[in-house]
Parts: sequence; C-alpha cells; structure tokens
Amino acid sequence: MEAKTSLKRKNDNSKVLNELGIADNFFSRAKGLLGTKNLAPGRGLWIHRCNSIHTFFMKYAIDCIFLDSEMKIVSLIPQVTPGKMVWPQPRALSVVEMAAGQLEKLNLKVGEELYVGN
Repeated sequence: MEAKTSLKRKNDNSKVLNELGIADNFFSRAKGLLGTKNLAPGRGLWIHRCNSIHTFFMKYAIDCIFLDSEMKIVSLIPQVTPGKMVWPQPRALSVVEMAAGQLEKLNLKVGEELYVGN
C-alpha cells in the first residue's frame, strides 16, 4: 500500500492517520489489504464505494471507520478479526481500514467529520 495523503479531523485539523493509501479503482478496491502481513499504527487504507467489508484470508485484525458522502462517520467497527464479515452500513459510501486498536486510542465519534489532505 503506497501512502498518498493523511486523514484528519475537520474540527481541529488533528491527524487521525499519518499515511493513507487510497483504493479507488476496481483492482485496488478488490485487493484492499489482502496479502499484507500487518498494518502499522498511523497507516490505513481508504476504500471508495464500499459500505461493507470482509477479512477472509487476512492474517490480522483491523478497525474500520465507515464514512458518508460528506466524510462524516456513520459507524465505527473495532477489532474485525480474520474470517469475519461486516455487513452493509447504512449511509456509508467508503471505509477506512486501520490497525486493530487504533479506534480506542483515537476516540473518534459517530457524526464527527473527517477530511483527506496533507
């Protein structure tokens, strides 16, 4: 996963993730984090046009932030272990996947608005 940008809170401009890869085409979205051995804290993958995920064939757990069209958090799903399915999240149009345990440290809230930028 190649870092393209960062993920920040809109209200105070603080960084949520230092390095954010972007999966916005068929192949990058289909691959997601499959084939990776781990995901370092502070790194994540933003998958466009995605309101549900699975961790089949993954080797580690992840935390997920589901976002609507305005980058508002519609749901937070922590500790998705390998072999699980997260069913479609209402109003979600994209998801940010990050290392498990990051959501607890970040103290994000449903309704909070994020943005992508440097």
